[in-house]
Amino acid sequence: MPSSPTPSPTPEPSGVRRRSLLGAAAAAPVLASLAGAESAAAAPAATTASAGADPAGGPRALPGGGDLGPNVIVFDPSTANIQGRLDEIFKQQESAQFGTGRYALLFKPGTYSGLNAQLGFYTSIAGLGLSPDDTTINGDVTVDAGWFDGNATQNFWRSAENLALVPVSGTNRWAVSQAAPFRRMHVRGGLNLAPDGYGWASGGYIADSRIDGTVGPYSQQQWYTRDSSVGGWLNAVWNMVFSGVEGAPAQSFPEPPYTTLETTPVSREKPFLYLDGAEYRVFLPEKRTDARGVSWGSGTPRGTSLPLTQFYVAKPADSAATLNQALEEGLHLLLTPGIYHLDRTVEVNRAGTVVLGLGYATLIPEGGVTALKVADVDGVRLAGFLVDAGPVNSATLLEVGPEGASADHSANPTTVQDVFVRIGGAGPGKATTSLVVNSRHTIVDHTWVWRADHGDGVGWETNRADYGVVVNGDDVLITGLFVEHFNKYDVQWNGERGRTVFFQNEKAYDAPDQAAIQNGSVKGYAAYKVADDVAEHEGWGLGSYCYYNVNPSIVQHHGFAAPNRSGVRFHGLLVVSLGGNGQYECVINDTGSPTSGTDTVPSKVVQYP
Repeated sequence: MPSSPTPSPTPEPSGVRRRSLLGAAAAAPVLASLAGAESAAAAPAATTASAGADPAGGPRALPGGGDLGPNVIVFDPSTANIQGRLDEIFKQQESAQFGTGRYALLFKPGTYSGLNAQLGFYTSIAGLGLSPDDTTINGDVTVDAGWFDGNATQNFWRSAENLALVPVSGTNRWAVSQAAPFRRMHVRGGLNLAPDGYGWASGGYIADSRIDGTVGPYSQQQWYTRDSSVGGWLNAVWNMVFSGVEGAPAQSFPEPPYTTLETTPVSREKPFLYLDGAEYRVFLPEKRTDARGVSWGSGTPRGTSLPLTQFYVAKPADSAATLNQALEEGLHLLLTPGIYHLDRTVEVNRAGTVVLGLGYATLIPEGGVTALKVADVDGVRLAGFLVDAGPVNSATLLEVGPEGASADHSANPTTVQDVFVRIGGAGPGKATTSLVVNSRHTIVDHTWVWRADHGDGVGWETNRADYGVVVNGDDVLITGLFVEHFNKYDVQWNGERGRTVFFQNEKAYDAPDQAAIQNGSVKGYAAYKVADDVAEHEGWGLGSYCYYNVNPSIVQHHGFAAPNRSGVRFHGLLVVSLGGNGQYECVINDTGSPTSGTDTVPSKVVQYP
């Protein structure tokens, strides 16, 4: 494998990114733990509502509120040996890419000093204040890639939220790839997005954050930043996209490849858990139109909140029947960390329902069911969980709205935020379509929908998954769309007036031959397909990469396919052949230069049509 990019203010990738080449054998020895661990107390119990009448007047069999479980670990400034507990969890999770451990590390408001919270897989760290500045760590929240020989392209499934950081060196390191959001953070210094040694990295996502200093992406191949403030931005490799970011670089695609929107058309920040005195509540930020900058600039964000007593605090042992009973009784769902096996679909039928996961709570459908379905109602909020396909093929894994949904939700849309989907990797999994969006005005804000290219249960037919994201609803907006490796279309968009701000894609690595991907007379299925009858659609900052390592002779005609009409518009498109393993003939439809040889240099289209 070629050497990593050299450290410089504007490094270029020196070779092919291939996540699975190194494999598990490349894991380096775990970084040395510091102090011995003295376990912090598990999360204290929240007030439990007594059984009584639900809003419909019937008996309530399930209580709201309750203990957050053993894998939600709550610290306050007086907790002894916080560093030891952080190190203990990191040692367990550092290389546990397909393990079962799930953790949420929560910090009560106050000031903490001398900490370095290194985050491994399925680990979330968050403050429990209303504002990030309520919880200050004089120290670092670090993601690096020592476990994978300095290669950060597999640093998935971890998150940081709602904290202020004062980095020890002046710059915090956050070297992540997909499914690793950095939300509602205030870095009183700089932010380095590359691993130590400037090895490869394939992130990433920042939202509602303020970085006082400079963000240095270095070897990051692509990145999306939304509704934030930065003190500066150093460089770009392939595709850097900004919307509503104060201090963002000016629009300059194709060179440097910055795609910059002054505002984000519509946004509503992710719900979050916080403490109001001794009581837990969930804050629900309000919708913003043409947003720019952080939502908490005045200290207190705008929105409403719900007491934890209005949530069923779910545990991994709970059945789908129990989760549905809680929803039917008018409770919201708080999914504590762990693995939930579902023998039937979780059905969200009530407007305004919140389903919030902590610590990458994971839903696994069994027997081919759909994991979760949302009715065609206003204001549902899905956030912070992973759906992992089961071994029996599911027709769909997550459905937002039923087929034919048509209600107007413009005033109060459903939001899907940090909800991730995986097919294979942790074991055999299959799904014909992963995420289907039928409801109008839905906002999908940061998702990674991934047919695994490495791990267990991986093969062209073994973890078969034809379609990643299918959008049938009109007026849908997706900000931060990562979809990879599907057997056919990664994204198929059938609804009108759809918009995507940032898209990252890799075509399936493991196609055995040209015939396996042939789409009628077209060589290969586009990564992003807009249906032929769509009249209006728009996208900004979209990239597709191919790495047909099983059969490098495969030719992909284009990365993007869309009707050629004035209402269908794209800004900042690129395709890349990674090291010449397969080639693209065009970028979009029949437009754009072919990729060439082994140079791993993008072919770009600035505007289409």
